[in-house]
Amino acid sequence: MQVEVVLLVLSLLFFASIFTDKIGYKFGVPALLLFLAVGMLFGPDGIGALFNENGVGYMIKTETAEALSTIALCIILFSGGMDTKLTDIKPVMAPGVALATIGVLITALVTGVIMFYVYGWVDRYIPLSLALLMAATMSSTDSASVFSILRTNGVGLKHNLRPLLELESGANDPMAYVLTTTLIGVVTAKAAVSGLEIVQTIVIQLVMGTVIGFCFGRGLVEVMRRVRLSNESLYPIMVLTACIFIFSVTYFMKGNTYLAVYVGGLIIGNSKFTRKHQTKSFFNGLTWLAQLVMFLMLGLMVRPHELFSWHVLLTGVIISIVMIFISRPLSVWLCMIPFKQYTSNDKAFMSWVGLKGAVPIIFAIMCKAEGVPQADVLFNIIFLCTIVSLLSQGTSVSAMARRLDVATDPVKLRKLEHFDIELPEEIQSSATELEVTEQVIAKGCHLREIDIPKQTLVIMVRRGEDFFVPTGQSELQVGDQLLVLTDNDVEMANRYKAAEEEEERKLWDVQLIANTRSFVVRVWQRIRDNKPLPYRSRRKSSKKEQNNEIESAQEQTPQDPKIIITEDE
Repeated sequence: MQVEVVLLVLSLLFFASIFTDKIGYKFGVPALLLFLAVGMLFGPDGIGALFNENGVGYMIKTETAEALSTIALCIILFSGGMDTKLTDIKPVMAPGVALATIGVLITALVTGVIMFYVYGWVDRYIPLSLALLMAATMSSTDSASVFSILRTNGVGLKHNLRPLLELESGANDPMAYVLTTTLIGVVTAKAAVSGLEIVQTIVIQLVMGTVIGFCFGRGLVEVMRRVRLSNESLYPIMVLTACIFIFSVTYFMKGNTYLAVYVGGLIIGNSKFTRKHQTKSFFNGLTWLAQLVMFLMLGLMVRPHELFSWHVLLTGVIISIVMIFISRPLSVWLCMIPFKQYTSNDKAFMSWVGLKGAVPIIFAIMCKAEGVPQADVLFNIIFLCTIVSLLSQGTSVSAMARRLDVATDPVKLRKLEHFDIELPEEIQSSATELEVTEQVIAKGCHLREIDIPKQTLVIMVRRGEDFFVPTGQSELQVGDQLLVLTDNDVEMANRYKAAEEEEERKLWDVQLIANTRSFVVRVWQRIRDNKPLPYRSRRKSSKKEQNNEIESAQEQTPQDPKIIITEDE
């Protein structure tokens, strides 16, 4: 196949996924689910057949999918660790570890036993070991889904629930990975494993992964503090190289690779080093790219007509219901027994955020690569369970948080769009923007006369493409953008909440008509009177232009043509 065709298809896939993310944000649909949908659209049963000479659409090979998924998940976990603050997870360390270990084991056992009987009733008999393997692949919450949804839904959570859930999702993949690889060996008869050996393997992998991730994370921080690179753009590349290095070294040292990169990212992200903000911004973009590639690729592997076969559909729906309403709640409530600080509503919300995503599908790909019996059917069932989880749980996280009264309204300041600056983490103040409107300068157009909260400082003004540092005597104009530094986030956000809601409404660059009937009446009257239609430009006119328009309107006074006398007459 020509390189140009491949690049064309990849660009179309990426464009489609990027724009579906905007749709998902507007309607509350997880972007990851839309990435899957785009992949399925271009997959074996989709329009991808138009670009493929064989006419069967694009389908990724199992080996390629396993390799790319592993790299993508490695980057996602590392970035998730970098964005997690140790001060946030220290209070929830014990319950988070309990959910990530004991909770995963309980979920796998309960789901596996129920799946054993359900699968035998729906289709045919399968060994208990295979049922437990299928359950183990879906026993963990997906880090990519949890990080993405909790950090973009715009709702705060009480009682440190967000760091708890993020810690669980980042730390429970290793446990599920150990269970999956162990049960693959049992099912394929490659090894006879006793219960003691399983426990020993789990302990060794978790301990080695934690130690290696911590040591190499601290080592990289010391190297970056002492070594000065000639090109500052190489610092993010160094951190990315360290991520891959930690993953590879941990594999050869028989530790848990996923836990190692998460701990390494956690240590690096909570340390001071050169170009830290630049590095974190780099990994934020790289994480979205990894999620996009991973979910697109998984969508390309699916044959939708196989998902709708009656035994796959029925089995998948039943298992999804079991995991959402039985296995996950049971594991959460049992693990939270020693922790009395969590209310019933907290536990109910934790039970609901048992999101599935790419990790179960990646484990299913591992099963296909290792030659597990009925691996294709297992893959389709797991894929269907993931879709059900994202549709039911992923789209209702915010609503469930509010219904259970565990949600808080976060302080949302306007993001910097016209000023490209970043503040060090040591500075507790917040940087935001304020647009000068008629309301802002109602009491006067000088900077000292505008009404801003206490402990707030305007440090720069942008007028068009020009920037200047203001003083109290500086005269402001409508349309100016103010760079504001504030220690009073709550009052600043509440005071200009209406303006922020207006910006949110303009997310799609669509101006909605509030009163359709009055608008239609005005349009008809202007058409009847042969006047220009009412159209308001999105560009804000300057004060000088407004004055010119007023003077022009005053000069053009209406005259009756019947009394005009010309020189010829």
